[in-house]
Amino acid sequence: MFSRGHKLNSILFIRCPRCHEGAFIQRKVYDFSGLTSVRKSCPSCALNYHLEPSFYFGSMFVAYALGVAVMVAVIVMNHLLMESFSFLKAFWSIFVVLIVLAPYLNALSKIIWANFFFHYDPEWKVKYPIKK
Repeated sequence: MFSRGHKLNSILFIRCPRCHEGAFIQRKVYDFSGLTSVRKSCPSCALNYHLEPSFYFGSMFVAYALGVAVMVAVIVMNHLLMESFSFLKAFWSIFVVLIVLAPYLNALSKIIWANFFFHYDPEWKVKYPIKK
């Protein structure tokens, strides 16, 4: 769908922003034991994911924007699919959708935040050889 080097490849598949190969979070998105905890570094290219302590606090702003976008989409879908618009039905449908999507939106906000600061490098194997 999106080739390597495209930001959406890293974002949608939650992969390393530099190599688009390594996993970005430690566990699966809906594995609630770690709740989308970010790895220390990429297992493929050894990119350090944590530039500073509390680096991913900025992802809260991205999560807020994603939540608002989901809310607007749900309201539009309610308005188009329901015969009569009800604020109570809209509220409960937004509530259910956000509860179901919360872990994915959390992981998505962190990878979007990381993609602001890290960029794809097709020659990372030459520039940053992994020492074993």
